Amino acid sequence: MSPEPDRAPPLLPRATQPDTPRPLAGIRVVDLTVAVAGPISTQLLASLGADVIRIETPWGRPRTPATVAPSTTDAATLGDGADAPWNRMPLYNELNHSKRSLILNLLDPRGRDVLLDLVECSDVLVENFAPRVMGNFDLEWDVLRERNPGLVFVSMPAFGKEGPLRDRVSYGPGIDAMSGLSWLSGYADEGPLKPGNFYCDQNAGLHTALAVVSALRARERTGRGQTVELAMIEGELQLVADALLDVQFSGREPARMGNAHHCWAPHGVYPAAGDDAWIAIVCRDDQDWASLCAELALDGVDVAADDPRFRTALRRWKHRDALDDLLRGWTSRHEPQALAERLQAGGVPASNVQGARDLLLDPQFLAREAAVTVPHAGVGPSPVPQPAFRLSRTPTPPAKAAPLFAEDNDYVFHTLLGYDRERVRGLIDAGVTSYALMERPPR
Repeated sequence: MSPEPDRAPPLLPRATQPDTPRPLAGIRVVDLTVAVAGPISTQLLASLGADVIRIETPWGRPRTPATVAPSTTDAATLGDGADAPWNRMPLYNELNHSKRSLILNLLDPRGRDVLLDLVECSDVLVENFAPRVMGNFDLEWDVLRERNPGLVFVSMPAFGKEGPLRDRVSYGPGIDAMSGLSWLSGYADEGPLKPGNFYCDQNAGLHTALAVVSALRARERTGRGQTVELAMIEGELQLVADALLDVQFSGREPARMGNAHHCWAPHGVYPAAGDDAWIAIVCRDDQDWASLCAELALDGVDVAADDPRFRTALRRWKHRDALDDLLRGWTSRHEPQALAERLQAGGVPASNVQGARDLLLDPQFLAREAAVTVPHAGVGPSPVPQPAFRLSRTPTPPAKAAPLFAEDNDYVFHTLLGYDRERVRGLIDAGVTSYALMERPPR
């Protein structure tokens, strides 16, 4: 971890907005997604320049979020009482930067009518409900296509729209488990583990964004819209294909190996000097191993390159537990970053293990502006990761911070749909829309 735990990370640079149009400029996306995977897909489309309108219910954000960022602005400017913690939820703001917020109750037929008006002037609709939900709203493909034949209608069901599990609702950990990814994650002497963070959701979001861009490209040629279905579990199957092949051809169930590799050794994460400090080391071949032995010898660790236990790659792999024990005793005497730099200079693939604070202090991270800030009315400068790719002619930095609750109601109702104030007042009075967070109605 960082050798300077008390050092405050520097303020990240502000996102610079490009002068050129973004790749998806002129594309409008209706965002009906929830949780994490769906918002990630539409967030990427928004960074690419699409006008993403996120549909939220009048009670769609918790009044007392579990985690909020400290406000650096006058709460009175937030437009909803003395305080608005629902505008300062870190996860929401991360997943929904560069989007708009429209408040709409689709349980009311008048809310459905507004949505269909919006579909008529949009290019894409993305939802990640269980397959039955859009039918419950009477918003299935046939209905949407009638209003807009060029629409790209995207669904992200957990298990797909056909098969015995079509109606099963699941979050990422459940899909990780069903896909085989959890079975493969963990140590040989322990049970399966959930992969870190929202791995399933990130993977599905990226697959979905690629599918949307592909469908829009097809529409350019044909003039016709289509449905796009991304079964989240099938997105994860791409990650375990080698295990499926292993079972098919050998009949063996792949074993959990922790940080080990199926043929390389050493290959792992080892303790370093300091509090919760670690270093990753890999030897791919005899040359890497000889280079590592040279570094060990400099510190008086006598491991000759021709040691019978470690003479060949296969022998090293068979004796990997003894090799790991030897390395732990050595790495634990060294500060991780300095040792990683030393090993890299000596030709050994190695990296110090970094936490979030380390990333914000990392010179490479800072030099590439891997994360930037965007101004947020309720938080102040809000850090946002940049897309992992860089387009030289059409840059795609975060366009703006996540929207405040109901921030874009007026734009959608009046500017985009041309509703007059009397009609919008009727929607407010009926509870179809709101400009202030409402209590969730009893179920």
